[in-house]
Amino acid sequence: VVEDIQVVSTGSLGLDIALGVGGLPRGRVVEIYGPESSGKTTLTLQVIAEMQKIGGTAAFIDAEHALDVQYAQKLGVNASDLLISQPDTGEQALEIADALVRSGSIDMIVIDS
Repeated sequence: VVEDIQVVSTGSLGLDIALGVGGLPRGRVVEIYGPESSGKTTLTLQVIAEMQKIGGTAAFIDAEHALDVQYAQKLGVNASDLLISQPDTGEQALEIADALVRSGSIDMIVIDS
């Protein structure tokens, strides 16, 4: 029996197909890894925009204090519906993520470090 996996699109049909399930699986931890300036943040912002399109809520924990809200909006992110946090330490970032997960009120959490 194959489990039906709920996903959120990456916004890229080619990447969704390559992932094998049509996007990023919901309810799972997904790590996006790559060299500096390789598009990791852009990809996460695109996925946030896709999540918002289907009525989901998202949080962006900006550990680097580098989020460009205007750029996010150009990618389709509704910034007024995005919970943005800029913690001072890694420990604070994890505490915020833990509180958001426990609240059950967020569909997607991005930790950008």
